[in-house]
Amino acid sequence: MASGYILNRGALTLGIHCQRACRNISLSQVREKKRWMKAYTFLMAKKLKLEGPPAPTPRSQQPHWDFHAEIQAFSSRLHENFSSELLKVAFINPCYLQAEQERRQALGVDPGTTALALKDNIELSKKGASFTKSFLTDWCRASLPSLPSEGVQSVVLHLTSTAVVVYVARNLGVEDLAMSAECPVPDEVLHSTFMAVIGALQESSGEERTGLFLRDFLVTQLIGKDLFDMWTVVNPMGLLVEELTKRNVPLPEPRLIRSAGASTVLPLYFVGLYSDKKLLAQGPGETLVAAEEEAARVALRKLYGYTENHRPFDFSPLQQQQQQPLIQSVSSN
Repeated sequence: MASGYILNRGALTLGIHCQRACRNISLSQVREKKRWMKAYTFLMAKKLKLEGPPAPTPRSQQPHWDFHAEIQAFSSRLHENFSSELLKVAFINPCYLQAEQERRQALGVDPGTTALALKDNIELSKKGASFTKSFLTDWCRASLPSLPSEGVQSVVLHLTSTAVVVYVARNLGVEDLAMSAECPVPDEVLHSTFMAVIGALQESSGEERTGLFLRDFLVTQLIGKDLFDMWTVVNPMGLLVEELTKRNVPLPEPRLIRSAGASTVLPLYFVGLYSDKKLLAQGPGETLVAAEEEAARVALRKLYGYTENHRPFDFSPLQQQQQQPLIQSVSSN
């Protein structure tokens, strides 16, 4: 009985000590989010749904903006020697000057003092567009000598189109520096701004350096591009006949090589074009006419040297291009 009394007394003493220890410990509940966060998030989501996303703000109206520093960073990023004054002019569009003039007049500023001492990029844009077109035309004729003038013109129009130029300009950061009346910058304004940048580079570094710039950023957009995605040919068989006639080659004869599923809803035909008992090309199609046209396109790609496995275009630096013929001559000897 004595032992039981000692155990009960020890348990009671231990319980008293535990209660005293628990009184000294303060427990606080921790939540991942505050209580007011749920209501605030709900109100912000409702406001975004009713009002829509906020209007974009031009980079020039955001904090920590230094136009001169941005111009210097743009030149350094592209590894080009731009004239700072010319590059600043290249980014100033006439729509920006007009909008700024109207804004100052609306504030009641004296018309005599509202005139801006800035120059727009119209002249640089015209000069850059002219040089771009002439350089790309010469490059296509040199790299694709078998391509006719219609094909060269189509390739140049594709490379100078608004979609391609705007894609290159946005990836180079031209949109952030372009001074425009609207935000985001319209595609037409961005296109003219990029041409003005090319014109500024031509006046700053010369035509040779500008040509390398166009080769590196515009001509590279031909990689993975099919010829007839840029050049629309309505009658490929007729064009093939003309090309073979110029080369004194017998006219092509279409023949059905093989077919599959002719009695189903998804037939497939392979038509081959033979000239002087030699297979020129073959192409698939859902109909015989479609297969014949595709075979004609394949034959034209071979004639023009613009096939999928054609020799890659030379995008090496200028020094390596000058050393390559010397290396070839030494290795041949």
